[in-house]
Amino acid sequence: MGLEGEVFLVTGASRGIGRGVALALLEAGATVHVTGRTRTEAEALVHPQGSGSLEGLREEAESSPGRLSIHYCDHAVDRQTEAVIADVLDRHGKIDVLVNNAWPGYENMVESDEFTWARPFWEQPMWRWEAMIGVALRTAFVASRLAAPAMVAKRRGLVINISFWAAEFFEGNAIYGVAKAGANKLAADCAHDLRPHGVAALALYPGLVRTEAVLRAAEYLDLSNSESPRFIGRVVEGLWRDPQLMAKSGSVHVAASLAEEYGIVDIDGTRARPLVRGDFTDH
Repeated sequence: MGLEGEVFLVTGASRGIGRGVALALLEAGATVHVTGRTRTEAEALVHPQGSGSLEGLREEAESSPGRLSIHYCDHAVDRQTEAVIADVLDRHGKIDVLVNNAWPGYENMVESDEFTWARPFWEQPMWRWEAMIGVALRTAFVASRLAAPAMVAKRRGLVINISFWAAEFFEGNAIYGVAKAGANKLAADCAHDLRPHGVAALALYPGLVRTEAVLRAAEYLDLSNSESPRFIGRVVEGLWRDPQLMAKSGSVHVAASLAEEYGIVDIDGTRARPLVRGDFTDH
């Protein structure tokens, strides 16, 4: 049984994890709405990430059994987020699963030929705070706030915040840690308010994902325990199918651990080993 009739909204799906999640859900037959700022491949060439567009996603999804709807959206502008949610609800009357993935925090990693990511917090550019907190974390709240009433009315739904281990210990950048800790806490507190209504919220950690940016740096990385971008999408599907979903609400979950529980494998038939705290040496 596929996901026919189920409605998902994935924010930030031009590239990376968001794109992979969307493609995996489309493969399962879901109706998937996505947001992004990069419309075309021509725009992608001049984007700080250098690749990935909504146009390219549409082409890649053409053979999938699911239904894809694309929304150009700059989540830095709340009214654009509001318009997307309103359109999805107007068309379907529901959003079953919201995946909060929009993340402009990796843009402009190099400024004036300097890699500024690793600077101490007092030397961090303020645009990075605005991108990670003022856009990414704020958007997760705004989208959740707007999607929740329809979920509550149906007494069914799931909100997923894509997060990472930086929430728990230092992972190279202070603002990054604050943003991911905020994503975890937002999921936990939303789960508290949603629980009486049968709606779940949680945070989800990917592993090392073979996104476009990671593959560009492949010669410097050990990809032996990496995941395809679609892997976490398969885990999202597994969560939505889980009859014990409410028991997982309010917590942080490692995607690869859930894959073991659900018997999910990656697109090449492998399954990444779940990362643990010991895999991170700088903490």
